[in-house]
Amino acid sequence: MKFDYDVIVIGAGHAGCEAASAAARLGSSTLLITIDMNKIAQMSCNPAVGGIAKGQIVREIDALGGMMGIVTDRSAIQFRMLNRSKGAAMWSPRAQSDRMRFSAEWREILENTPNLNIWQDNVTSLVIENGAVKGAKTALGVTFTAKSVVLTAGTFLNGLMHVGEVQMRGGRVAEPASKGITEQLREMGFTTDRMKTGTPVRIDGRSVKWDLTTEQWGDTDFHKFSFLPEEKRKLRQRPCHILYTNPEAHAILRDNLDRSPLYNGQIQSIGPRYCPSIETKIVTFADKEEHQLFLEPEGETTQEYYLNGFSSSLPLDVQIGALETIPALSEVAIYRPGYAIEYDFFDPTQLRHSLETKLISGLFFAGQVNGTTGYEEAAGQGLIAGINAHRSHQGLEPFTLARDQAYIGVLIDDLVTKGVDEPYRMFTSRAEYRILLRQDDADMRLTPLGNEIGLASPRRVELLESKRKQIDHLLTFAANCSVRPEQVNEWFVAEGISPLKQSTRLEQLVLRPQLTISSLADHLPELAQFIEAEIESERREEIVEAAEIALKYKGYIDREQLVAAKLHRLEGVKLTGRIDYANVNSLSTEARQKLIKIQPETIAQASRIPGISPSDINILLLLLGR
Repeated sequence: MKFDYDVIVIGAGHAGCEAASAAARLGSSTLLITIDMNKIAQMSCNPAVGGIAKGQIVREIDALGGMMGIVTDRSAIQFRMLNRSKGAAMWSPRAQSDRMRFSAEWREILENTPNLNIWQDNVTSLVIENGAVKGAKTALGVTFTAKSVVLTAGTFLNGLMHVGEVQMRGGRVAEPASKGITEQLREMGFTTDRMKTGTPVRIDGRSVKWDLTTEQWGDTDFHKFSFLPEEKRKLRQRPCHILYTNPEAHAILRDNLDRSPLYNGQIQSIGPRYCPSIETKIVTFADKEEHQLFLEPEGETTQEYYLNGFSSSLPLDVQIGALETIPALSEVAIYRPGYAIEYDFFDPTQLRHSLETKLISGLFFAGQVNGTTGYEEAAGQGLIAGINAHRSHQGLEPFTLARDQAYIGVLIDDLVTKGVDEPYRMFTSRAEYRILLRQDDADMRLTPLGNEIGLASPRRVELLESKRKQIDHLLTFAANCSVRPEQVNEWFVAEGISPLKQSTRLEQLVLRPQLTISSLADHLPELAQFIEAEIESERREEIVEAAEIALKYKGYIDREQLVAAKLHRLEGVKLTGRIDYANVNSLSTEARQKLIKIQPETIAQASRIPGISPSDINILLLLLGR
């Protein structure tokens, strides 16, 4: 039995799985400690991966060489590309997953990863000596030593669940909470607080009147999460179903708000603004007579359904009473009620961009312990923490991502620079360079970086270079191909498209919003022949779409790259250890306090701290002789 490791990962949720997998595949001897091996990568809430901006994070994880995209494709029972009516920067992949298959796929991957062991136990404290982490102690009395430790405890740190007046200690239904780590780290100077999240009732599909709902099927095209062509959706695809609340349901909920832990003072912690409970919705949007709900299947064959949009911590009788007013659920049977959960988190401004803590060297935090919410945000942090836990004990420079390189970079920079005042959820609006951070080009942006650090496989690099070459070849063809009016005008007139008056380059035609490369290929034999001859069949649609996006958005992409390049100059101006902020009286009092607390690594990071003004930045630049 081995008790000494390079890296220990505490918690086998979405952050922990990515962290352990990355560290082990990079060559570190790694131990993953989890309370229950049967709940590895458990989808505690929604049985889905991706969504607005979250889907981009999953594509980035995959491009770097992480595993979440592969696991999602293997376990998907529905896939949709959201926001297709908007520009390509807003397109966001989302999949419904088979909850049990998702967990099983992750466990199979972890159990067969070289350098990785799994231990089922509850960590009660960390071993810390002289300001550095040295290992972890468990409830079974075992001490494991390590050079780096990644804490990914999710909602388990002093977790407390609420169903009306009923309270249960635990990190998830039927799973114990973890006690000891928060108390230990607080004594060492870490700032902690409490957050709250929740989950809806789970419904027995046999009790639903399906004819009173609206079916919503997924897409059937080529889109998926992983850039590896062999990873495809293999499970039977299933629809979701749409239904609505009504005034009668709202009345029952409203009449019982005094029994809601959210409104009677029982819950004091910070809850999510962007994924509110049903009781919060009827208070915040009091004028609305209905709210949309989704019945989402939890697996390929199960009768268990997740009622998206109905998160609640109200008592069981109130939840059931409100549900029974909805026609499709008038005879509803449930597997368990919705509940809220409170848990400890650590102020993320106590972290570096590598996700290593500033107070304890070798100790990394990832996931909900940093104040985030969502599987995808957790997995992205876990991947970066796992990479850096490995690099830390190897004496290598930290691996970080800039805001113009990845949504993961935006996520981590927001956390360590601004902190959180509510559970942090990623949105496209948080990224100032979202045209550069599209889901379609995550491999172009990040696979070379994944290859440099040794995580992206040679096959990924080979696929990327082949894809890049084919895209460039198609773009060259589009620049040189001239389309004559007689070739397309009859079609254009029939479709209400302005006809050509003279020959026009194909790349100019693609700029028209009504036209695509595929639609033009249906009317231009030379284009169709080129695509068939020069673009590999297995990835043809993906490559054609990528080339089209490059053409249609070239102006916007070029402009955003220029802006990003200017700001990179400030990213290169290092601050760490160069200025004693407390003695710079020309800075505002708020600026001094924030700079002392955050200790920004660069001028650019300092400029993003709330409360730091442009004049404060100018003073810092003067002090640095810039």
